[in-house]
Amino acid sequence: MSSDDVARRSAEIMLGRDAASRGLGIALMDVGPGWAVLTMTVREDMVNGYALLHGGLLASLADSAFAVACNTYGEVTVAAGFDITFLESGRAGDVLRAHAVERARRGRSGLYDVTVTRQDDVVLAEFRGRSRSLGRPIA
Repeated sequence: MSSDDVARRSAEIMLGRDAASRGLGIALMDVGPGWAVLTMTVREDMVNGYALLHGGLLASLADSAFAVACNTYGEVTVAAGFDITFLESGRAGDVLRAHAVERARRGRSGLYDVTVTRQDDVVLAEFRGRSRSLGRPIA
């Protein structure tokens, strides 16, 4: 199996079990070793009292992209932590894109950056995640 096949299979297995991402309407657009692109359309039930996308839901999209990217090597890998900086607000109807990219991977630890944009390519958030492999295969 090629590294691209392992990445796609790992993403399909992981997202197939991910009820939270499914419930938010998060969809896989593309994936490869150490990277992933996911999308989410902002629904009316995702906005806060100011009619802006709830920050926790924006973070959830970025976290899901991070999770897919760091699990593309066929090993169960979890978050060790993350930071997010919000730059712009999303609104109902926006189509968001989260592009996760591996920055470093050493032993069982990894570092990933995720940029979240909306349909007009405006950057809404920058996310940095730290991962830890549990050393067992995704099955």
